[in-house]
Amino acid sequence: QVQLVESGGGLVQPGGSLRLSCAASGFTFSSYAMSWVRQAPGKGLEWVSDITSGGYTNYADSVKGRFTISRDNAKNTVYLQMNSLKPEDTAVYYCNAKFRMYNYWGQGTQVTVSS
Repeated sequence: QVQLVESGGGLVQPGGSLRLSCAASGFTFSSYAMSWVRQAPGKGLEWVSDITSGGYTNYADSVKGRFTISRDNAKNTVYLQMNSLKPEDTAVYYCNAKFRMYNYWGQGTQVTVSS
């Protein structure tokens, strides 16, 4: 059974940091490209960052220089280190796994940036 379980969300003040984790099971994690996608209140899905099976990373301009994606294939986990958080980063953050025609989603974790 495929599972993606996000954790690490919460309430943080502007300028603070959080690290999101996404634990995967039920598929060959190391073969999959992993992404983080977010959805702010009342808005559509926004791609944030991805990391290929080979470890290459990409970032949306809105988070470049502040967020870092990484993966640990031994732990079947992908991370998103978020620094210098802004109120506009408030959203539900989803983990996504993609390989050929296979595409899996987690349930999301809420990140709220507010003073």
